[in-house]
Amino acid sequence: MTLHATSAAVDEMVDGRGRVRSHWRGLLGSLSNLPEGGLAERARMLDRAFEEEGPAGLLPSHASARGRGPAGRLDPVPLVLEAAEFNSLSEGLAQRARLLEAVLADLYGEQRLISEGAIPPELVFPNPAFLRPCRNGPAGQFLHAYAADLLRGPDGAWHVAGDRVVTMGGLAQAMANRAHMARTMPECTRAVQMRPLRPFMDTWRDLLQRAAGPEMAGAASVALLTPGVGHSAWAEHVTLARDLSCVLVEVGDLTARGGTLFLKTLRGLQPVRVLLSRLPGASLDPLELGGRPANGVSGLLDAMRAGTLVVHNHPGAGLAEAPALPSFLPALCQTLLGEPLAVPSVETIWLGEEPALARYRAAPGDFVLRQAGRTGTAGNMIEGDPRGWAAIACEPPSLAPSFTEDGLAPRPVLLRLFLLHDGEGWRCLPGGLARLTDEAGRPGKVAKDVWVLSEDRAEIRSTIIPHRPALAVRRTSGDLPSRVADNLFWLGRYVERLDDSARLIRSTLARLERAPMLPHDQAEIVALSRCLLDAKLITKEERPTSGDDGALRRALLRAGREGGRLHRLSGEVAQLVEATRDRLTSDMHAAFTLPLRDSRAALLASDNPAALGAALGGVVRYASGVAGVAAENMVRGGAHSFLDLGRRLERAVSVSALLGHLLNEVPARVESALTLALELCDSVITYRTRYLHVLQPGPALDLVMADPANPRGLAFQFAAAEALLAGVEGGGDPSLSAWARRLRVESETMAAEVAASAESATVATGLSPRLLALQDAVGALSDAIGRRYFTLVSAPRLLGVDTAEEPARGTA
Repeated sequence: MTLHATSAAVDEMVDGRGRVRSHWRGLLGSLSNLPEGGLAERARMLDRAFEEEGPAGLLPSHASARGRGPAGRLDPVPLVLEAAEFNSLSEGLAQRARLLEAVLADLYGEQRLISEGAIPPELVFPNPAFLRPCRNGPAGQFLHAYAADLLRGPDGAWHVAGDRVVTMGGLAQAMANRAHMARTMPECTRAVQMRPLRPFMDTWRDLLQRAAGPEMAGAASVALLTPGVGHSAWAEHVTLARDLSCVLVEVGDLTARGGTLFLKTLRGLQPVRVLLSRLPGASLDPLELGGRPANGVSGLLDAMRAGTLVVHNHPGAGLAEAPALPSFLPALCQTLLGEPLAVPSVETIWLGEEPALARYRAAPGDFVLRQAGRTGTAGNMIEGDPRGWAAIACEPPSLAPSFTEDGLAPRPVLLRLFLLHDGEGWRCLPGGLARLTDEAGRPGKVAKDVWVLSEDRAEIRSTIIPHRPALAVRRTSGDLPSRVADNLFWLGRYVERLDDSARLIRSTLARLERAPMLPHDQAEIVALSRCLLDAKLITKEERPTSGDDGALRRALLRAGREGGRLHRLSGEVAQLVEATRDRLTSDMHAAFTLPLRDSRAALLASDNPAALGAALGGVVRYASGVAGVAAENMVRGGAHSFLDLGRRLERAVSVSALLGHLLNEVPARVESALTLALELCDSVITYRTRYLHVLQPGPALDLVMADPANPRGLAFQFAAAEALLAGVEGGGDPSLSAWARRLRVESETMAAEVAASAESATVATGLSPRLLALQDAVGALSDAIGRRYFTLVSAPRLLGVDTAEEPARGTA
C-alpha cells in the first residue's frame, strides 16, 4: 500500500521522524490484507449506500432542484485517534464548554465582563444572536450540548476552529458513518478496538426523558424542532430524532398558550416539556424577538419563563459563536475558571485594538476577516470601523490518509467533536465527524468516520437506567402530529394519482399501437381522451380529431419527460416520502424510494411507445408495492390510517371520474365504455370468471361500483374510508364517517338502478352526470377532512389545490 505526496502540514498518520504512528498500524495492517482492488470496491459500496440512504434524501435530481446538492461520500479510511490524545481533547473541550456557559450566564445576567472591560460591548450588543428579552431570565443552563471544529496546527497541537452551539450538525451522520463502516469494512472494525458510540446516545435519550418528567412518559413531551423537509439538514434531524426517541416537529406544529408550549396532534394539544432546537435562537419567538411569524412560535419565551419548557440549547446561546470571542477566551478562562485554556483557538485577533490592527495590516493575506459580532465575510470595510471586525488566521489543516483512485494519499481534514452535559459534567462522544477540506480549509462533501481507540484498562461505563413506574399499555394513535397526518394523507393520494395516470396512458398506448385500428378502437380512444383530459395528461388541443392522433401520441410521450405530468407527480411523491421519513423504517423507506427512483429514470429515458409502456408498468408495480408495504409493515393507527385514507379517497375520485367520462356515450357504445372500465379498474379477470364473455351493464357496473369485495371498486373505497374515519383515535368525527357512508349508498344505488332496469344501457349512460357529481362530493369530503384534522395545512390545499402547478382533481 502506497501513501502518495508529502506536505509541510502535520500528517495525522506519520510522526515527525517519518514513521507511522502506532495507533494507525492496526488499521493499515487490516487494509493491506484486503485483496487487490478491495479498498476501491469498498469505496464503491459506501458510495452506493450514501446515494440510497444518505442526507440527499429521496431522489438526487429532486434534491438538486431544491438546491441541496449531491449526497456526498464516506471515505473507507477512517480518522484514528489514540485514547490518550482523545482524553486530553475531551477534557479540554469540556473546560471550554464550562467557560462558554459562564460567559453566557454573565452576558445575560450581571454583565460584569462588559463593565470590567473583559469583553468589548461591540462583541455583544450589535450581535443579532444577543437576545435582549432573554436577559435576567429564569435560572437555568444555557448549554446542554456543544460541538467544536478542530484543526491540528503546525505545532502538532489541536486548535479549535469554531464553536458550535446552535445547529451542531453532523452527529447523526457520525452515527450513520459508523454503521456504514461496520457493514462495509468488517475486517477493519473487528481488528481495531475502538470505543462505541451508542452509549453516548443512550445517555442523551435518558437525560431528555428525565427532563420531561416521569408523568410525561410516552407522550410527545420531547421534540426536535427542525426547519423542515427543504432544509439541507433534514435527514440529519430525522435520524437524530429517531435515535433520541423524540418527536420531529416544525414551527407550524407548535403553539404556545397560557405559558405552555403545545404540539398540535390528532387528539388535540399535547404539552412539550423539552425542545431540541435546530433553528437560530433569534427566530424562535417572533412576538418578542421579531422576525416573521411563520418562522417561530409566539409565546415560546413566555413558556420558558413559566418553567414549563426547557430549550436545548438556550435561544440566546448563539452568542457563544461570535467570531471575535475566541480572542478573549484565554483571559476569560483565567478570570472565570481560574485555569489556563487547555485547547487554544485558531489564532483570532480583534481589530478594535491598535496592536492587533497593525498585525493584520502587516500580513492581511494570512487572515480571513469576519464581522466581530456576527458571521459573514467582509471586504475593505475595516478602515471605517475596525472595532466591528475580527481576523482569523488561515491555519493549514493537518493531513489524513484518504482513499483515491491511485491509492492512499494525504488530504486536509477538519474534525468535529460533540459533547453532552449529563447532569454532572460534560461527556464527549468517543468519535465524531471528520471532513476533507479544500485548500482554503472549507469542508467538502467527503466525510470520514472517527475511531477512538480503546485503552487496555479502560473503565467500562454503562448507562444507568433509573427506576421508573410501570407504563400503562397504550394503543392510541392520537399523538400523531397533524402535519404528519397531512403529509401521509397526501402521500397516499399522490401515489394513487400516479398509478391512475400510468394506467390511463398505458391503456391508450395499447390502442394507438393496434393495426389495423377498428371503429371500436377509435371509439375507445375518444373515450380515453376525455379521461386523459380530466387527469390533465393532455390538453384540449391534443385530443384526436378526424382520425389524426399524432398530437395525442406526442402528448403521452411527453408526460414522462422532464416537466411532464408523470415527472411532476413522481416528484410530489418523492417530496412527501421524504417529509414522512421519520415515520418510515429503513426497509419501508427503501421500498418507497428505490423503485420510484428506477421508475423515474425509466420514464425520463422513454423515447418511444414501447419504452414508455415498460416504464409505466414499473410505475403501476411501484404503487402496488407501496400499498403492500404499508399493509404489512405499518401498525394500524394514525400513520397507516391517513396514508390509506388518502389512497381510498383518491381512488374514489379516480373511479367516479373515469366512469363518468366513459359512460358519457350513446347507449349503443356502452360496451366499449364497460370494457375500458373493467380494464382500468383491474377487474377483467374477475368479471370473466363470474360471467364468462357476456358483457352487460348491470353486472359490470355492480362489480366496479357496488361490490364490497372489489378493492378497486367505488363501494370498497367508501366503506374503507368510513371505517378509517370512525377509527381516528381521540378525534373521530361521526359526521365525516356518515358522509362516506352516504357516498357508498349513492354508489350502490346507481349500480342497482342499472341492474334492475330493462333498458340497462340507457340507464347506465345516464349515470354520467351523477358520477361526476360524486367525484365532486368526494373532493368536498377531502376538504372537510383537511379542515377537521390538518390544522397546519396551507389555505390553497384546504381549498383543493395541492401546489401552484399541481391542482387536485375536482375540489380536492
